[in-house]
Amino acid sequence: MRERRLHSINCLRHRETPIDISGRQNSYSHRKRSSVRLVGCTLINNRRLPLKSSKIIIVGGGIFGISAARELKKRGHSVIIFDSGPLPNPDASSSDISKTIRADYGADRFYAQLATEAITGWHQWNEESGQILYEETGNLWLTPTPMTQGQFEFESYRVLSDLNYPIELLGKPEIQERFPTWKEADYSHGYYNRRGGWAKSTKTVAWLVEKAAEEEVNLQQNNGMTGLLEHAGQVEGIITQDGSEHRSDLVIIATGAWTPKLVPWMAETLRSVAQPVYHFQVADPTAYQGKQFPQWGANVSETGWYGFPAQQEGILKVAHHGRGIPMNFGDDQSVFPEMDRKFRDFLGSSFPELRDARIVKRRLCFYCDSLDGDFWIDHDARRKNLVIATGGSGHGFKFGPVLGEIIADVAEQKSNPWAYRFRRRSVSKPLTDAARSND
Repeated sequence: MRERRLHSINCLRHRETPIDISGRQNSYSHRKRSSVRLVGCTLINNRRLPLKSSKIIIVGGGIFGISAARELKKRGHSVIIFDSGPLPNPDASSSDISKTIRADYGADRFYAQLATEAITGWHQWNEESGQILYEETGNLWLTPTPMTQGQFEFESYRVLSDLNYPIELLGKPEIQERFPTWKEADYSHGYYNRRGGWAKSTKTVAWLVEKAAEEEVNLQQNNGMTGLLEHAGQVEGIITQDGSEHRSDLVIIATGAWTPKLVPWMAETLRSVAQPVYHFQVADPTAYQGKQFPQWGANVSETGWYGFPAQQEGILKVAHHGRGIPMNFGDDQSVFPEMDRKFRDFLGSSFPELRDARIVKRRLCFYCDSLDGDFWIDHDARRKNLVIATGGSGHGFKFGPVLGEIIADVAEQKSNPWAYRFRRRSVSKPLTDAARSND
């Protein structure tokens, strides 16, 4: 079908009123989506594309890219993923033994409700995969002093209680009795949220890649993008590491921390930072598993410390969630010695028996931070037929089950009740995620 220029089309001005999980109407969440259709075509930057036969290139096969690829393929598009490494890519932030799944977002009701949708999706992924990709251990949030209004833990408790989450307030006696591993630590208050936990992140991406291959998504591994094919302000495809040109109707950049390098104009609003992650060997894994040791955050908005139950082989992951170390990819990416001391000091004060635990692995996890902590999912302002889908900001993985639909709706310029928060914008506010307010 010959292209036609459309001068002014006001597409999909449809407003939906979402519903929260308790049934009350509000402006942020949704349970049942109204459907809006464009019959026969999708409008992308005023260019007419056949709804069922658009060729779409996705650069990056992490949680953003692979989720979008499956959804767009399901909608009938021809989809090809290019990634600079194997899939899962071991350098991607999606790759690790575990990632936190939480709806605890301080006073930010939007993310709490979006996470509620995602958690439902995680249960569906468990069922669909026949694996336990998501472990619903609950989330334990501890503080050394009583929770107060405005504090991350207090506001999370307030919002999730209003959303009918199964939450239990804790004092020191309850902490010592139910979570004895923390008895030597100086945490006397907090709460336990039974609906949350952690996901096996590398295994999840591996399963998504396997499903995408079965669904005939074209997976091009070890052949990343080196540049865009552009003409007259319009993106027509990409150039890859092997020097080949690949043309498409639409390009989606989902390259995480590599985004400011590959599309340098995005460095104005996105930055690449590194966060330290450590794996320790524990002698008795059972002491750090089960109901007595769920996924946890230790005064996280003040300290940044969080972690996970021990794996069966005795690997205990502890990480620090903060503003991160600005990274240039030509830099030495080793973990600095002072980080070893910092992690051991934390273990010594929280779990004295682990002060000298053997370090099995050190890793810098690369984040793609937006300046306000919200994701960045939108058509590019300067180039037609280009979508940027990144800015996970250290908290994107948990939303994997809902990201694909959001990105696909944005790509097709369809209405989506969540997408407004991730549109391109002028950023003047601080990080959104209160769990990262520490320095």
